[in-house]
Amino acid sequence: MVTTGEPGARRLDCTGADVVPGAVCAHTHLYSGLVPFGMPPPAPPPGSFLQILERVWWRLDRALDAESLRAAARDAVARALLAGTTTVVDHHESPEFIEGSLEVLARACEELGIRSLLCYGATERNGGPAEARRGLEECRRIAPSPTRRPLVGLHASFTVSDGTLREAGRLARELGTVVHVHVAEDMADVLDARGRGAPGPLERMLAQDALPPGSILAHGVHLSPEEVELVNRAGLWLVQNPRSNEGNRVGYPRALRFGERVALGTDGWVADMAVEEAALLRLAGDAGDERAAGRLAAGHALVAGAFGAAPAPLAEGALADVVVRDGRGVRHVVVDGRVVVEDGRLVTGDPDEITRTAQREAVRLWQRMESIR
Repeated sequence: MVTTGEPGARRLDCTGADVVPGAVCAHTHLYSGLVPFGMPPPAPPPGSFLQILERVWWRLDRALDAESLRAAARDAVARALLAGTTTVVDHHESPEFIEGSLEVLARACEELGIRSLLCYGATERNGGPAEARRGLEECRRIAPSPTRRPLVGLHASFTVSDGTLREAGRLARELGTVVHVHVAEDMADVLDARGRGAPGPLERMLAQDALPPGSILAHGVHLSPEEVELVNRAGLWLVQNPRSNEGNRVGYPRALRFGERVALGTDGWVADMAVEEAALLRLAGDAGDERAAGRLAAGHALVAGAFGAAPAPLAEGALADVVVRDGRGVRHVVVDGRVVVEDGRLVTGDPDEITRTAQREAVRLWQRMESIR
């Protein structure tokens, strides 16, 4: 195909390559970007999903500070771009560093050139309702830009009160955005909702008006087909995270096959969406989930809605996020018209410096984690 651009426009060599839409990671945690740099295993090993949270992720997020978060985000974003991922929908927590944390993430994304949807996952698990209010206020501080949109975050319904659920819904509507929250990742979330008098976490949040249309529900492993139909009627998104679900041994989300809007995320794993999709198709084959193949592509509609763009990628009015691939992998990446990877190299940052900083900050982070019990 031969096209013409603006006079003097930059040209990239696409000979023998395919031009495809940039991939979307519809749910991730950039704060986990230092994990590949030798995070020590928990001792004793966790025996349940809640113990995984308590012994690993809730210790990691409490140990984060501005320097370690910046290093984690830059390394995670660099890896994503080099893999052809042009958008990340992030869900952040750092209870000892709330105010200003989303600005750290926003700058890392803007500097390296990835499109982002950002939120702080409000929770009451450390400091009660006051902690949740601080998290929601942090969501308010992020302004939209051509490549960024703010979301309102909740960690999961089992870590917040009904009052916090209602306030998250109100704030999302005030800001003209949606809520991003973990839902039914493990049966612990379901049992907690039932203990509070609701059939499940989805029904509890809907009853508290916490989920404006377009809200993003990560996981949904333990939703029933009837609950997925509630998701459909409410106009919500579901995001499957196959490698994470497999690693945490929480099960395969079989009811998601009934979903009308189901995208693909990594839940903090490296945002190489080709690898994630391969894991999805492997697990879906075992589960008899014949609708899994469309989940990676569905992310384009999720992001297009957030940015007011045409839902079909590579069409008039679509986002200018494209990847050029050849037989060796990703050759070029363009986000919002900006070249961020050229000839397989990141051009918006120094990869060696990003790696060195990540290695240094990882050592500091593991030391701080060790002191948290």
